[in-house]
Amino acid sequence: MKPVPHTTSLRRAPVQRRSAERLTRILDACADLLDEVGYDALSTRAVALRAGVPIGSVYRFFGNKRAMADALAQRNLERYTERVTERLKETGAEGWRAAMDAVLDEYLAMKRTAPGFSLVDFGNQIPIGSGHAEPNRRVADRLTDLLSGYLVREPDEDLRRTFLIAVETADALVHLAFRVAPEGDEKVIGETREMLRAYLARVLD
Repeated sequence: MKPVPHTTSLRRAPVQRRSAERLTRILDACADLLDEVGYDALSTRAVALRAGVPIGSVYRFFGNKRAMADALAQRNLERYTERVTERLKETGAEGWRAAMDAVLDEYLAMKRTAPGFSLVDFGNQIPIGSGHAEPNRRVADRLTDLLSGYLVREPDEDLRRTFLIAVETADALVHLAFRVAPEGDEKVIGETREMLRAYLARVLD
């Protein structure tokens, strides 16, 4: 079992393995219920029942469902980073275009298959977390740190701004693709890929 990242939305971080496993079950149940009933109908009691834990166990970690969804969003980002890292190991030295494809493809894969991701993703879809958290900036900073070594580029302010613009653009267009078609409209996704390549080529070529 992969450890659950210690997030700022947790009231108390798990210390023992049993506690970490319980937290994982809670977040898994939260993700499944988000797909089934949506955020508005989500409740901490329903999560506890689905996870098979006492309601007090949920409140031990989270003050409310907003904090629970925020923790799920942060776990999504950790898992996304792991997936991109594995893809980059596979691509080797194929250049930044292969890296960009890995970043976009893994996001699309999670959008299509990860429970609860279509409603929460990294915190953009529903009003979770603090207002200044800016999930897309969090994603862009994570990708800058991850890709700068791969690209042999300094993760300076210019590169961070470039990736932030790319992430904001991709986020808007991918959500458009999934509004057009349940699995993501391939034509919109193709145009998104071409737009990102054209923009990033100015900086990365």
